[in-house]
Amino acid sequence: MQRLSGIPGQQRALAEGETSVWNVDAALLLVEDDAGDALLVEEMLSDSELDAPLTWCKTLAEAQRFLLTSRTSVCVLLDLHLPDASGVDAVRRLVASAPDAAVIVLTGLDESETGLSAVAQGAQDYLVKGRIDPEVLGRAVRYALQRKYAERSAAAMRTTELIAQENARLERALLPIPVLRDDTFRVAARYEAGRAHGLLSGDFYDVVQTADGAVHAVIGDVSGHGAAEAALGVCLRVAWRTAVLTGVTQIEKTGLLEEILVAERSDPHVFATVTTLVFPPDRKRVLVVRAGHPGMLLRRGGDVSWVEPDAGMALGLLPGLGQWKVTEVALSPGSELVLFTDGLFEGRTGPKSRLGEEGLLAMAGRYGSLEPRAFVDALVAEATESASPFGGLADDVAVLHVGWKTDL
Repeated sequence: MQRLSGIPGQQRALAEGETSVWNVDAALLLVEDDAGDALLVEEMLSDSELDAPLTWCKTLAEAQRFLLTSRTSVCVLLDLHLPDASGVDAVRRLVASAPDAAVIVLTGLDESETGLSAVAQGAQDYLVKGRIDPEVLGRAVRYALQRKYAERSAAAMRTTELIAQENARLERALLPIPVLRDDTFRVAARYEAGRAHGLLSGDFYDVVQTADGAVHAVIGDVSGHGAAEAALGVCLRVAWRTAVLTGVTQIEKTGLLEEILVAERSDPHVFATVTTLVFPPDRKRVLVVRAGHPGMLLRRGGDVSWVEPDAGMALGLLPGLGQWKVTEVALSPGSELVLFTDGLFEGRTGPKSRLGEEGLLAMAGRYGSLEPRAFVDALVAEATESASPFGGLADDVAVLHVGWKTDL
């Protein structure tokens, strides 16, 4: 391996502080076993006004060792007749060992087809030795480096897109699908992750109808907004569904969720708020257990009111000391409940004000005549719009609208 002294060569005078447009932020590597041809290439590079260091290697193996230790971008000028490699095989081996290097193949006068084959194997360009001049060589080097940069950027972007698509498929698979045994109960839900580019957040909800006809529902909110919190939310939702299907009581389910949260959380300060509901098949009441979670909206016809059942401590704050209790709320025919996480009403509506629970109740009253899906969408839309001048809804949002149908 040899450093050649002619680079940079003749450079036009530059005013103080001016940068030549011919400069390339890369090293040049000439792989050529013929000393005469190497000298010609050096002279042409010297006259091309390229400002880059040149290293000369006589074999492919020597070039590969240089590329392994290089910490900068490299443009390789590769002869196809080397002692240890020849033809397209030399290109294939070089590209395999140094995929980030730009490669320009140097061919003989009668090897144009070989040059095209080299490009097909990963080279960025080819030049015919007898037809090279300083301007052509300088332009080829700059273009080869730009093409390689574009290839790497496109490959990185494609990899990022594939990872994002795979993550999205995984997250969609983890979103809950209510399990209802008949059409006597209706569910409308909306889920908005505050996490950028995420479909899931620490908020979670689920609805399951058991064999006895009772409908069970849950909504929860894990503190924080990252991927770890999203994973913990999914873990709690799946655990809750499992507990429902095994016949565990509401208080036992809440305690179980706390045990799982404490075991799975990555930070001892992480906690979760949860509300669980059980709608017995008599349709006259709902049984509520709250663990630090906000109240809920009760819809009767076009009227909307705020319901605040008894609440115990959020999960994980003081494990084992939650003191949760079951509260019974009477339901008249046609009554439905709307549960949500605090992201729905904590958005700013002014420099020093937030929507708050009272603002949410007033907003909900304006949409009391809407069907469940439209009602949920209207709440999220207005809350988002009112917060948009002040940074938008920074927290995750989950809304769950549940109740028995009255037309059956």
